[in-house]
Amino acid sequence: MYNYHCLNPIAQIGLDIFNEAYQKTDAVDNADAILVRSAAMHDMEFSTSLKAIARAGAGVNNIPLDKCAEKGIVVFNTPGANANGVKELVIAGMLLASRDVIGGIDWVKEHEADADLAKAAEKAKKAFAGTEIQGKKLGVIGLGAIGVLVANAAVHLGMDVYGYDPYVSVDSAWKLSRNIHHAKTVDEIYKECDYITIHVPALDSTKGMINRDAIQLMKENVVVLNFARDVLVDTGAMIEALEEGKVRRYVTDFPIPEIAGVKGAIVIPHLGASTEESEDNCAVMAAKELRDYLENGNITHSVNYPDCNMGTKEGSGHRITILHKNIPNMLGQFTALLAQENMNISQMTNKSRKEYAYVMIDVEAEVTQELEEKLNAIEGVLKVRVIK
Repeated sequence: MYNYHCLNPIAQIGLDIFNEAYQKTDAVDNADAILVRSAAMHDMEFSTSLKAIARAGAGVNNIPLDKCAEKGIVVFNTPGANANGVKELVIAGMLLASRDVIGGIDWVKEHEADADLAKAAEKAKKAFAGTEIQGKKLGVIGLGAIGVLVANAAVHLGMDVYGYDPYVSVDSAWKLSRNIHHAKTVDEIYKECDYITIHVPALDSTKGMINRDAIQLMKENVVVLNFARDVLVDTGAMIEALEEGKVRRYVTDFPIPEIAGVKGAIVIPHLGASTEESEDNCAVMAAKELRDYLENGNITHSVNYPDCNMGTKEGSGHRITILHKNIPNMLGQFTALLAQENMNISQMTNKSRKEYAYVMIDVEAEVTQELEEKLNAIEGVLKVRVIK
């Protein structure tokens, strides 16, 4: 029996993925797995029983990844599960930035008691006139799950789309429309595009990437959209650019006091993935990831350990999974111990990710408690689990 704990409300369609071998617990210290959305976990103490954390969403800033890795806790996220919801809001953001729909609606509310409202609107509407997005150049920085969807949708809307991502995956490349121009540098995006949308993770190399120098390279009256992370944009530089008229509109899904209320800024209250469909998709993916890991040892979409898959655990033998430091001679020590126990290895795989690694070993015999303890005692081993 596996116990799971939800730190945030998780869509029931996801929890329904768990079968009779799982039970929900209110005692987090008794959980084998935790499902979380936005709850802060950095100050939490994790019990030795905790094996995995699944974030129902893409961002994992609320989870202490290194701390979890050191304790042998695999952290999963759900990339792409909420991508369509974010894509649709990005497209809406472009349209709102192009035509002052919000200003027009506010004007109508202010004059709702005017008996000649329709007539007055005909005179006032020129103040809210805008431009169309068809034929305009859109630059997409980051061609992951969301960036690809945004780029392809913009092509269908008649935009001239440029994409930049030096680390684009093969999977994303296959999904990308052939009509999208490949920008060789991010500066090309800044210089050429009328609209710029950013879809990259918050790394040391990307924080503040939209800064004064980047904005200086951009066209006059450019529209910038940020539905990825607030720290990707230098807020002070963006406010200056809006006040000076260099940037026509800044659309962001991150409501911070500095930018809220600034003329030219359209600030959305973090609605990107807030759709019923996105929440359902994330919950389902998170639950499936946890089940596959707990029952088979397979890791898919981990953010602190390497992805590793050896299929469904079958037969009467046992599967040994070992989370360990990525240092020399670890595999040799594991196999030597198994040889001492006269155990035959039917299949084995090992993957590494920076300083951490993961090995899965299928053996045809029963793994004793004594052998498990010997494996755990090897220096550099973080957690051993035997799946029967």
